[in-house]
Amino acid sequence: MTQSNMNGHANGTHAAGRRGPRTIAFLGPQGSGKTALLESLLFVTGAITRKGSAQAQNTVGDASPEARNALMSVEVNTAITRFMDESFTFLDCPGSVEFLGDTLNALQGADAAVIVAEPDAAKAAMLQPVLKRVADLGIPHMIFINKIDKAQGLIRDLLSAFQASSAKPLVLRQVPIWADGTVTGYVDLAHERAYVYRENAPSEIIPMPKHVQPREQEARFQMLEKLADYDDHLMEELLSDITPPKDEIFADLRRELAEGLIVPVLIGSAAKDYGVRRLLKSFRHDVPGVEALAARLGVKAGEEAVIQVLKTMHGAAGKQSLVRVLRGTVKDGATLYRSDGREERVGGIVQLHGDKQTKVVHAGAGETVALGRLEHVVTGDTLATAKGQAALTRAAGLKPVYRLSIRTADRKDDVKVSAAMAKLHEEDPSIIYESRADTHEFVLAGQGEMHLRTAIAKLARKYQLALETRVPLVGYKETIRKSATERGRHKKQTGGHGQFGDVVLEIKPLPRGEGFVFEDRITGGVVPRNFIPSVEKGVRDYLQRGPLGFPVVDVHVALTDGSYHSVDSSDAAFQQAARIGMTDGMAKCSPVLLEPIMAVAIHTPSDATARINQIVTGHRGQILGFDGRAGWPGWDTVSAHIPEAELQTMIVELRSATQGAATFTATLDHLSELTGKLADHVLSHGPHAA
Repeated sequence: MTQSNMNGHANGTHAAGRRGPRTIAFLGPQGSGKTALLESLLFVTGAITRKGSAQAQNTVGDASPEARNALMSVEVNTAITRFMDESFTFLDCPGSVEFLGDTLNALQGADAAVIVAEPDAAKAAMLQPVLKRVADLGIPHMIFINKIDKAQGLIRDLLSAFQASSAKPLVLRQVPIWADGTVTGYVDLAHERAYVYRENAPSEIIPMPKHVQPREQEARFQMLEKLADYDDHLMEELLSDITPPKDEIFADLRRELAEGLIVPVLIGSAAKDYGVRRLLKSFRHDVPGVEALAARLGVKAGEEAVIQVLKTMHGAAGKQSLVRVLRGTVKDGATLYRSDGREERVGGIVQLHGDKQTKVVHAGAGETVALGRLEHVVTGDTLATAKGQAALTRAAGLKPVYRLSIRTADRKDDVKVSAAMAKLHEEDPSIIYESRADTHEFVLAGQGEMHLRTAIAKLARKYQLALETRVPLVGYKETIRKSATERGRHKKQTGGHGQFGDVVLEIKPLPRGEGFVFEDRITGGVVPRNFIPSVEKGVRDYLQRGPLGFPVVDVHVALTDGSYHSVDSSDAAFQQAARIGMTDGMAKCSPVLLEPIMAVAIHTPSDATARINQIVTGHRGQILGFDGRAGWPGWDTVSAHIPEAELQTMIVELRSATQGAATFTATLDHLSELTGKLADHVLSHGPHAA
């Protein structure tokens, strides 16, 4: 066999023409081996001379101190290589769901995605969120079953488990060859060739083992049947017992992948470079070019460049925007226009390969590069070299599920916080920095504890901003059960003018959710009209902290009587009189603590619903019901009311019970009375969530 035939498909007649630079994202659960696969791909293509590992902290990706300390990917990493004279950019995406936001943004620029999976049917459910997202985005995708040398069960059983997590039909491209309980090679079902693995070297063609032939024939026919579901001509050939030409099979595999009709499944081991060259050939022959991505995103044909921003980075080189050029060419120094018409000027173009950068003078259609100094551009923006380009669809935002209260370790750093947080949010829009008026604290919100700890470490490294953290305060409130009438009198005589204010306040409870009502019932001018707003202000000031120490809600206060002094009365005196009246009167109104109750929707695989219900009830939650999750076969949505105080650790338990798959959304629903030991604990220990 000639070298050209070995590197291509049979006789090369079915191989597609060059499609330009392509970008492929690697996704999958944490620990599946995505970064190891990236190292293997770079090694066999000559982009690196030696493979690194997470443990050795020398991989091309995961070069940041935060990633190396965590021994896992904490952001999307970019690498570039060439295979058979074609250019590929790889996006190594974090496996942890906590860093999903970065992944979703980067996926906007991917021509295809590879879902890396372990050969373990028990972990199949972990694939469903990933498969669901790429399918919904219309991204062509395939599965690479990594660590095949460690497989224990039959590939058909594994495929069946994976199929339950995929809305698209899985099409097995290879079947393993077993020897003494270990996978030693594979049969390519399209080529009908058998290969034996060679560690860190290309696989070798061998005669088809006789014991494999029945399984190969069965699996090949199943592959053809699935392809024929979308090709009437192939179906006719199968029904007529006509062996379809290989070119037709390869064309169907290419077309049906590109159209998102099927999910090809390949096998291998990144650690030993098994099956990696076969995977590269699939990239070269089967992955569509950027024109298909542009059409999917709604970019029309034209000459001017159109660009989408996939990620924002702040570093020693200043601000850089990772972009995918969807059409045309962008040059260094070019003027780009945002969809709102505002201009930006490119201040440098670089290719990214891990933490290494290579300057280039221009980037053409299909290339993924970083553009410098686009100061007002943010992740998800659409840019063009001509005005009038409509904004492309952005990645969906994620709602926070975990929060930490933060403050600077050194008060002199307070002035740096806003600018540093703005840059942090630019780099990762799923991190939110917010001020909570009800608890008077600053809160960092994100997708989990590791997500926020990584962000805090990044703030310390990049901006020398040391932060102290604690569990956020719970937004407890208080109200009253009884009514009371109280006089508030403030009289103080000093040299010159004194102070005098005198009010009679009627205090009574309101129905839950009514807030605060102030009523003026003064007649006869016993309190002059100009002092009545001061009385209301004094009442409102008091209500910020009631007799139990929390903001007061659902209270009606009426000013019914009072008196004044023509010389000594003032706004300040009547404010103080109102506060005195409220302080004395509220203590007589039977104050009671209120805790916020959240309306929570928990999304979980159905086989974990019973465990989720136990977690909810264990957190003082009230289960309202559950139903199938819309558009997610095999998933449920559990609806519940759960106290805010119980939510801080909820996401940790949910993910632990579902192999990281479950998540939730929560919004304030109502306030509920809290009494007994729990109330005593809050009143004695303060409003920390626990």
